[in-house]
Amino acid sequence: MKPALPLRRDGRHADDLRSISVVRSYTKMAPGSVLIRAGETVVLCTASVDESLPPWMKSETRGWVTAEYNMLPGSTSPRKSRERAGKVDGRTTEIQRLIGRSLRAVVNLDALGPRMITVDCDVLQADGGTRTLSITGGWIALADAIASVRDKLPVSDKPVFHSNVAAISLGFVTGDLLLDLDYSEDSRAEVDANIVMTGAGEFVEVQGTAEGRTFSRGQLDSLLELAAQGIGRLTAIQRETLGEAWPLGARR
Repeated sequence: MKPALPLRRDGRHADDLRSISVVRSYTKMAPGSVLIRAGETVVLCTASVDESLPPWMKSETRGWVTAEYNMLPGSTSPRKSRERAGKVDGRTTEIQRLIGRSLRAVVNLDALGPRMITVDCDVLQADGGTRTLSITGGWIALADAIASVRDKLPVSDKPVFHSNVAAISLGFVTGDLLLDLDYSEDSRAEVDANIVMTGAGEFVEVQGTAEGRTFSRGQLDSLLELAAQGIGRLTAIQRETLGEAWPLGARR
């Protein structure tokens, strides 16, 4: 019998998520607004609706979903310099593109009509997993924003959402496979991954990197299997958070 792994510094088992809390309607101005916390990582996700499209889509009848991501100066120690227009670093650009791709993957843009929804993910406190938490919370904010314009959507026999989407980080730390890494674990990981999946179990994005050593096909399979378990739990949290506002399965 394989011996049990020692508990992690916060008392979790290897396959446990961090403690997650979600507050909807956290701010008043955006139709979708979610404060989401996983352990010590805290992200504010707001979704705003613009009844026009970006210039490159002016002739389109479909909609668009995009995202912006930012780590506020006080989210880390030492202080992170504030990013200014035209001076966004490569990491920020990569992450906000990931968030946008992930959200669009589950939206029927034709059913959204000619409008744009921007999901802003602002990290208030960073302790690992900021990009994945932004996707998980960003989808809840997006669902609320789309619900706010339900009466304006074009008539369609297809729902706006194909599925929900969530994301999780995980990796091998000192040889052990751990789910939902905090910073102390992520910074020591020999292999780390960020997995984005739909609630239906389909992959949106798989990012896996050998930081300290290479990994085998079997280890990759283990990563994906554990990620799917974590995404299932996150989907349950999204469903519980939205309650009667859960948008899947309902047609206009």
